Amino acid sequence: MTLYLFVSLAMFTQIALKGSRMLLSLYAIDLGAGPFAIGLLIAMYAVFPLLLALTAGKTADRIGPKWPLIIGSFGLAAGLTVPAFFPGLPALYFSPALIGIFWIFFHVSAHQMVGALGEGPERVRNFGTFSLGAAVAGVAGPLLVGFILDRIGPRLTYATLAVIAALPAIVLLMLPRLLPVHRRFEEEHTPDRSVRDLLANADMRRNLLISGLVLTGIDLYGFYLPILGRSIGLSSTAIGIIVSMPAVSAFTVRLWMPRLVKRFTEEGVLTGSLALAALSYLAFPIFHEPLLLALLAFMMGLGLGCGQPLTITLSYNYSPPGRAGEALGLRLTVNKFTQIVVPVVFGSLGAAFGLYPVFWSCAAMLATGSVFNARRVVR
Repeated sequence: MTLYLFVSLAMFTQIALKGSRMLLSLYAIDLGAGPFAIGLLIAMYAVFPLLLALTAGKTADRIGPKWPLIIGSFGLAAGLTVPAFFPGLPALYFSPALIGIFWIFFHVSAHQMVGALGEGPERVRNFGTFSLGAAVAGVAGPLLVGFILDRIGPRLTYATLAVIAALPAIVLLMLPRLLPVHRRFEEEHTPDRSVRDLLANADMRRNLLISGLVLTGIDLYGFYLPILGRSIGLSSTAIGIIVSMPAVSAFTVRLWMPRLVKRFTEEGVLTGSLALAALSYLAFPIFHEPLLLALLAFMMGLGLGCGQPLTITLSYNYSPPGRAGEALGLRLTVNKFTQIVVPVVFGSLGAAFGLYPVFWSCAAMLATGSVFNARRVVR
């Protein structure tokens, strides 16, 4: 019951975060920002999480999830209010930076708690359940933003997302026993050791690389599909529907993920998912019909929809006792480094050569990751 209550609360913050990413791109386009500027805006989400992810993981190991979740929820709401009160591009740079600071504490604590609620196959199911909630949020966030943005404009849309983001913190403060601290957080704590201990594990290093590739595919789609949609004349509502399609397919595939893992192993499923996502990215620039774009997005979601929960599960499994939060924080450090470098590089690529090379380059990266991971499967 604790798992399902928590997943329900976490969905609100994820709706706000996922909706804000699409809103950021569309609002920036309306303010005259080009691909390079949008790439910098995208990177701002990850600047502070890159620096704070390990700290957030150690904090979760030390004090448990409750207060990082509450502070993270309120902080995310604060970041979303900035563009509502201060319109313009400067506020759009500040807002994702503030969101990133507080989101990382919420995110790491959420994963650490979910992982502590089960062992072995049960842990895979728990992360799968959590990821189902994230998939629902991935549908609801873009659809909500697309619908509201066409009717009340960006500032009130940001305000709406801020209210949604604050709901989990309000509930946890009003019902303090709703989220009991699991004993594992206290029992498994050990003195701090060097992060090199984690990186010495070859499986952990490989998992960190694959996790970064999965997140690259997810984030580039979320930010550059709106630009592609605007360039071919789609409305915000239509873009919201297409952006939400990977979350629909992710929800579907995550229902079957425990069975897939049982049959093909975590590494085998990851290899296939990266290959399927690479094919989808390769085809995106070729088609301009909304229905075909939605179908391609659905196919991409079938691939990358398995990637996040599996890399989270493997990070937890590969971590030494008492250092699960730190290992999850290390995973997010790598992810945030990717989220800073990739948007800037791809933004420069898009500014110089257009959007098509952005999609094709991402396809090449995902395909390379699939080949790299396949070596582990066949050993």
